[in-house]
Amino acid sequence: MTDLPDLPPGALTSPSVGRNAEPILKVLAPLVRPGAEVLELASGSGEHAAIFSRVLKDVKWRPTDPDPEARRSIEAWRAAHGGDNLLPALDVDAAAPTSWPRPPMEGPYDLVVAINLIHISPWAATQGLMMGSAVVLKPGGALFLYGPYREADVPLALSNATFDEGLKARDPSWGLRDLDEVKSIAADNGLTFEARHEMPANNLSLVFRKV
Repeated sequence: MTDLPDLPPGALTSPSVGRNAEPILKVLAPLVRPGAEVLELASGSGEHAAIFSRVLKDVKWRPTDPDPEARRSIEAWRAAHGGDNLLPALDVDAAAPTSWPRPPMEGPYDLVVAINLIHISPWAATQGLMMGSAVVLKPGGALFLYGPYREADVPLALSNATFDEGLKARDPSWGLRDLDEVKSIAADNGLTFEARHEMPANNLSLVFRKV
């Protein structure tokens, strides 16, 4: 269900997509109804967008990424395996909500998706993600996040501790975020924490709702 047929010319691929696409889809699918509009931030290679739009055929999926190489890869996946419901990628920076598509040009959206974004970006990206989601989501719309987090009452897995050290070595502004801080900034922007789902490899799926 979540396998793509082949690697198109010019497309990038990430091994983690093959491992996490199906578990993510199980949490993601109930959040959207037929005809829903989805905005994905930091779509990266574009594999998630291609997979999820193939499965959720009645959902309009808008991928985005500020990196030109990533957008070329998204387009390669879209051209090879995307349906009419997978839209062209836009140049959008999560840290700059003014760069986001918004009404009346496009949206409002039923769902905003950010997979493996928060820990591989400066804190300003998380701030922008919450501010932007509060603007572009419909009332009752959801923000879906996936990735590893630090939790006050949960011991940090050794694999996540090692991953965190590696991220900070690459860029001191990166790293696993404290879940309570993420919840707090979401609440400051009118997004209510709704659900926490444990995922493979010590990751979490989080759902916030615009009231």
